[in-house]
Amino acid sequence: MSDSKKNLWQGLDSAAQKLLKPRNYKAGSFPQRLSRSGVEAGEVATAERRRDFGETWIPGVEIFSRNVHPQRYRGIFGEFARRDEGMLAQIGLWPAQWATARMFAQTAKGFHVHPPSIPNGQKAADWFQKLFINEPNNYSLRPYDREQWDVIFSVQGVAEMILRDVRAGLPSRTMRFFVDGDNHRGSNNVGVVVPPGVAHAIRVEGSEDVIIVYGTSTSFRPEFEGRIASEVETAGLPESWERFLRE
Repeated sequence: MSDSKKNLWQGLDSAAQKLLKPRNYKAGSFPQRLSRSGVEAGEVATAERRRDFGETWIPGVEIFSRNVHPQRYRGIFGEFARRDEGMLAQIGLWPAQWATARMFAQTAKGFHVHPPSIPNGQKAADWFQKLFINEPNNYSLRPYDREQWDVIFSVQGVAEMILRDVRAGLPSRTMRFFVDGDNHRGSNNVGVVVPPGVAHAIRVEGSEDVIIVYGTSTSFRPEFEGRIASEVETAGLPESWERFLRE
């Protein structure tokens, strides 16, 4: 330990001084923050920033800005998506079902993942290579009606989203970003498209409940709901309750 550090922490005992480690306040590059500590959703919502993401962007994921309009003395009016224009029109996805979820403060969902549809006679890795690497803009190849794609919007609160690509043959990339609900009007009001095979988790930041509205490319099918490391969703009973119920 340097003399300057010893002088700074001379009020601590020697054991504690040996355990001290300086905190690294260097933010790191944008790709590093996107895959590790997380970034603001508004930073990834603009198309021109895509070139800065390097190898961190998960193929098939889309993050696009939303319009949230203030209405003086009344509240706010937030747009989700338009069928014939914008990102969903571009990729040819219009949800078959819409749903909503409320997440209480200090709770989380996931990780959960939906199974990709692989054509008969094709290897999964080869199919993903064609779909997302060789012909990434040929959206007509995507079997939206046979697999569940999610498009997610937040209308209240602040949520952290974590995405992890677990598709065969594709690099295991991670994206972390913070999405604001309509009551926090700003650049972090975005929509997020999550492809099947990309595990996703959401956790509430702060003391405010989060309300999510999401559309799915197929109607709800229980067999499409896979879970990975989702123990955070299970709240155990107090031990005294468990003991009473066992007696």
